Amino acid sequence: MSRQRYSPRSFRQTPSAPFLNAEEAWFWFIRCQKARADGARFEAGMGAMVRPCDPDDLYRAVRHLERKRRITPDHIKTLNDFGRQERPPDPRCREEERPSRLWDEALDKLSTVLKNKGIIE
Repeated sequence: MSRQRYSPRSFRQTPSAPFLNAEEAWFWFIRCQKARADGARFEAGMGAMVRPCDPDDLYRAVRHLERKRRITPDHIKTLNDFGRQERPPDPRCREEERPSRLWDEALDKLSTVLKNKGIIE
């Protein structure tokens, strides 16, 4: 009698939930980077929700925008600083007016790339 073999689903066959916007994707990326720094290893399908990308896909998207000079090091510093605080800059706060503008510009540019890849809706 033959026995059915187990073959795991591939990552691409598993239904995934795209992010609502670039900001949500960015905060997810930062949390993944923090976990990675703490020693976590990432495997497809291991999280509570399957995402349509790896954390490295967001990193590559930002680096691509930087190489094309669509975003500047100031944009990246703002994304990093406020991403680590897990909050967007507040445009009502005088000290955060410029970071808020940079944040919005960077996420706008990132949104275009992520939509084309199907990472955000």
